[in-house]
Amino acid sequence: MKKLFCALVAALILGLALLVPTFSRDIRAGSVASIREAVLRAAAQCYAVEGAYPPSLSYLEENYHLVINHRDFIVSYEAFASNLPPDVRVLVRGEEGT
Repeated sequence: MKKLFCALVAALILGLALLVPTFSRDIRAGSVASIREAVLRAAAQCYAVEGAYPPSLSYLEENYHLVINHRDFIVSYEAFASNLPPDVRVLVRGEEGT
């Protein structure tokens, strides 16, 4: 009985260890999408209030209280014109391609 219990516990621990990377990847993907949506929402709010899209990400952080975790994420914000929405890309630091 004790051996069966130990085997079940070991199988459970192994199963969880194999699933953690999948959960972590899903959480990061959700964070990337959330950050991008927050930046675009703040830019749209700026457009509605000021009549122009903001020139930079720092403008949104300073004037619209946007908070981004720059330690873990890289946010590319490219504003082409004040009347066109910016191109926003979010990458996870330390992953391939960053």
